Amino acid sequence: MGEEFKSGFVSMMGRTNVGKSSIMNRLVKEKVAAIANKPQTTRNAIRAIVNRDNLQIIFIDTPGIHKPKTKLGDIMVETAFGVVPDVDVVLFVIDATSKEIGKGDRIILDKIKESKKKTILIINKIDLVNREDVARLIDLYKDEYNFEAVIPVSVEKNINLDAIIDEIAKHLKVGPAY
Repeated sequence: MGEEFKSGFVSMMGRTNVGKSSIMNRLVKEKVAAIANKPQTTRNAIRAIVNRDNLQIIFIDTPGIHKPKTKLGDIMVETAFGVVPDVDVVLFVIDATSKEIGKGDRIILDKIKESKKKTILIINKIDLVNREDVARLIDLYKDEYNFEAVIPVSVEKNINLDAIIDEIAKHLKVGPAY
């Protein structure tokens, strides 16, 4: 018999407009999540499924994390954090153009630390910065949490996106197709 079948749930977390929906659409190879230039487009946890021969990944695309200014904002932030206990792997997406760990990223990082979930750090938009900037961000975040992996990507230039699926697969358990 071939490789054992693996399956699991993956949550994608990050501030608004870091490219979570764009990454998901590329991974699923279909347009499933709303993409817009205005923040808070993703209202609830959309589930998308990636099926491969011996693998099934169910993505939960959470709303972008932001400082809530309204009741709806409160609910969206809670929705984003509410999915964490139910997932096998968290993808924490940050923007390569960040110079430090901002308030929004800090909130997410603290929730990830609290959850102790297997987390893969995705640094998106690497096409907009130089290698030194990416290396500095990696060092900054590696001091904060023991990430399973750090994957610099560019959705625009289609760089390293397949590495995300490969890395998730390493951290899923043998399980059924849902």
